[in-house]
Amino acid sequence: MALEALEHELRVLIIEALALEDMKPGDLPREELLFGDGVGLDSLDALEIVLALEERYGITVAEDDDETKQRFATIASLAQFVAEARTR
Repeated sequence: MALEALEHELRVLIIEALALEDMKPGDLPREELLFGDGVGLDSLDALEIVLALEERYGITVAEDDDETKQRFATIASLAQFVAEARTR
């Protein structure tokens, strides 16, 4: 799957997993921070996203560490992580 298509799929997955009914995929820019001052997601949202990723893609996400935080920073970094994890 092309990275651009995966990024779109991840946007939809995040919106659905977090029940962000007022958001559209275009509201999540690929390089904007998802947590904190960016989109404003929090640690509970991160947990929901992890569960959705594990269910949808059959991947395992490591416990909270710096590398995981970097992977979940933006849509672009999350797509790269999912693409790599799916090929293992």
